[in-house]
Amino acid sequence: MKEAIGRVPRALTLAMLLLAVIALSASAAHGAVYVHESLPEFEAQLKAGQIREAAINRRLRSLRLTLADGRHVRAQYARGAEPHVRSALEAKHVSVTVVSNAEAKKEQGKKPVHHKLRYIAGGIVIAIIVIVGGVALYNRRAQRT
Repeated sequence: MKEAIGRVPRALTLAMLLLAVIALSASAAHGAVYVHESLPEFEAQLKAGQIREAAINRRLRSLRLTLADGRHVRAQYARGAEPHVRSALEAKHVSVTVVSNAEAKKEQGKKPVHHKLRYIAGGIVIAIIVIVGGVALYNRRAQRT
């Protein structure tokens, strides 16, 4: 009996340890979490030499940066400023990669679908049903008299 009681806490501890390992590996596999920052903050970090790696997404006009302290940040640049940003990064000897078009589309995600035409068509169908029902009701009353 005492052996069975002693096994329960060990099994429970082993199960909790296994769950903790699975949770940590799942969060590590998910990838880095990027914190948004402004363009002036990016420029200050670039001047200070804090940027280790940069990935440019031309489609979204964004930069994914890995800093020297291991943090991950994201910054947006203005339209048409990509060559200037890229040359500034290369001048500071930062490894720059340009995200492929397929990966950029995947990162962008799908646009939300607006069903405006469906709502218009549904409204027209409902209006036709109401009109036809009204005409049928009128004709039925007219025939009775």
